[in-house]
Amino acid sequence: MADFVIDSETNIGSVHLNVADLERSSRFYTELLGFRPARQRNGDLELTADGVIPLVVLREQPNAPPRPPRSTGLYHFAILTPSRLNLARSFWHLLEAGYALQGAADHLVSEALYLADPDGNGIEIYADRPRAAWSRRAGQIDMATEPLDAEGLLAELKEDERTWSGLSPQTRIGHVHLHVADLGQAQAFYCDSLGLEVMARYGPSALFVSAGGYHHHIGLNTWAGVGAPPPPPGSLGLRFYTIHLANPQALERTVEHLKASGAQIDEAEDGIELQDPSGNRIQLTLGSV
Repeated sequence: MADFVIDSETNIGSVHLNVADLERSSRFYTELLGFRPARQRNGDLELTADGVIPLVVLREQPNAPPRPPRSTGLYHFAILTPSRLNLARSFWHLLEAGYALQGAADHLVSEALYLADPDGNGIEIYADRPRAAWSRRAGQIDMATEPLDAEGLLAELKEDERTWSGLSPQTRIGHVHLHVADLGQAQAFYCDSLGLEVMARYGPSALFVSAGGYHHHIGLNTWAGVGAPPPPPGSLGLRFYTIHLANPQALERTVEHLKASGAQIDEAEDGIELQDPSGNRIQLTLGSV
């Protein structure tokens, strides 16, 4: 079962969130982060970078309980900007707006900013370094958490006189990072069943997996506690996220392997729905982002 490898063009599509106040969240994601609203469908507000491809989808749940701190679910989702200059523009816009960052880091493969939305959902905004610059050690991609060179990042703006105009149309969701109850079970599901490959480990408590040799499409950690339960149904936070397969054949192969591995597969409006052993919901869909 462990020999199956998911199609190398697989990537993360969109992140779907329950929020307490749609108007408040819409202002945050559009005015502060720079998304563009595309359409409202079945009560969901779709946010895009290019006006077409939904990246973040918000559903208002005014009476939903917050996700308990010691539960599985979203640690953060990560907005991948197409260049260091684009990251610098977002950084400067956040600084001008006076919005508090939760952190910033140099991960060797990327540079990143961290913050949270009004409901406490963790968000990373980052730019990758070229793949040729990623180093490897003992068969894994070398990643770390070092201080961000903030001055160097903002220096990208010295010869850029354009005013803030939102996210670049080439922006995508680069990865999601999840709280899970058991790292071994998570690895069995995401690697042996779904076919992603281990790219890096962070001690005994975190694992990074991907398709096609990317540094990670999914981060997995037990920082909310080993054995942490799922949040109550309908809680604020992650409803599900989508994984895009590049073509129907890749999707069919993946679904067949998941079924053979014993995973529970359900039909969804836009693809196939399943959940990992910690209750994090996933939709497999066709896409090209």
